[in-house]
Amino acid sequence: MDSKLANPAPLGLMGFGMTTILLNIHNAGFFPISSMVLAMGIFYGGIAQIIAGIMEFKKGNTFGTTAFTSYGLFWLTLVALIVMPKLGYADPTPHSFMGWYLVMWGLFTLFMFMGTLKANTVLKFVFFSLTVLFFMLAARDFTGSEFIGTLAGWEGIVCGASAFYLAMAEVLNEQYGRTVLPIG
Repeated sequence: MDSKLANPAPLGLMGFGMTTILLNIHNAGFFPISSMVLAMGIFYGGIAQIIAGIMEFKKGNTFGTTAFTSYGLFWLTLVALIVMPKLGYADPTPHSFMGWYLVMWGLFTLFMFMGTLKANTVLKFVFFSLTVLFFMLAARDFTGSEFIGTLAGWEGIVCGASAFYLAMAEVLNEQYGRTVLPIG
C-alpha cells in the first residue's frame, strides 16, 4: 500500500483564490453580491478549504491546517453575515462592527504571514496581500469610503489571482516533475 498522500494545498488555494477573485470583482464595483458569490463562499471558499485543512492535518502540517480551516470558516461566517439578516434570523451587522470583524481577520492573517517568511515567494505574497486586503476592507467599513472599497476590490483581485497561480503552479510542477510555473 502506497502511503504517499496527495498535496491538499492546491485545493485550498484554488477555493480561496477563485472565491476571493469573485467577491472582489464585486468590491471593485462590477456587479452586486449574488447567489454566485454566496454559493462560492459556502462550497468552494468554505467547505473545500475546510476539507483541505483536514487533509493538511493528516499530513501533519499545522500551518496548512490552521490556514485552510480558518479561511474556510471565514467564508462560511461571511456568507452567514450576509444571508442571516435576509432570512430574518439576525439584524444586519453595522458597518463599524464589520470593520472590527475584518480587523480581527487582518490580525490573524498578519500572524499567518509571519509563518510564511520561510516559505516560497508566492505564498508570502498571498498572505501579505491578504493582510493588506483585510485592513483595507476594515478601513472601508470604518470610514464608509467607496473609493477605499473599490481600491480594496482591485487589491483583492490581485490577492486571489496570486493564490490561483500558486495552486496551478503546485499542480503543474508536481504533474510534470519540474518547474512549469515558478514560485520562488
